Amino acid sequence: MFAFALVYTGMVRPTKVIGFLSVTHPAWDLTLLFVMAGALLMALPGFQLLLRRKIISKPYCAQDFELPIANKIDLQLVTGAVLFGAGWGLSGICPGPAVVAAAAMPSSQVLAFVAAMLAGMMLQGMLAGLLANPKAESAAA
Repeated sequence: MFAFALVYTGMVRPTKVIGFLSVTHPAWDLTLLFVMAGALLMALPGFQLLLRRKIISKPYCAQDFELPIANKIDLQLVTGAVLFGAGWGLSGICPGPAVVAAAAMPSSQVLAFVAAMLAGMMLQGMLAGLLANPKAESAAA
């Protein structure tokens, strides 16, 4: 449903997203704000029902519901937010719509973005593993 909304509202087009991010531009486009608000209005009640009323005991594709437990702002969070924002602002493509666009209407720009995003995810996973256990990596060398 959300993927359909992204395509229908044009959020898979980088120019549409940049129109939202350019707050000082005379043709500032608020469509993305309404898409996000609509998604929250649909998702929040459902999550509340699932978590508070225990409508289902566990997710269909996982052993348990995994809720975030971190509640502090650290360097990893700030770095990730800066990289996410920079990538989104420079390319005009958000990761969710990029995956939808790669499947629905692939272009060289979108496919390059998705490839770079996947490479970044892999690099982050490797770096997180190295930082979490530096002794195991040095012992293997």
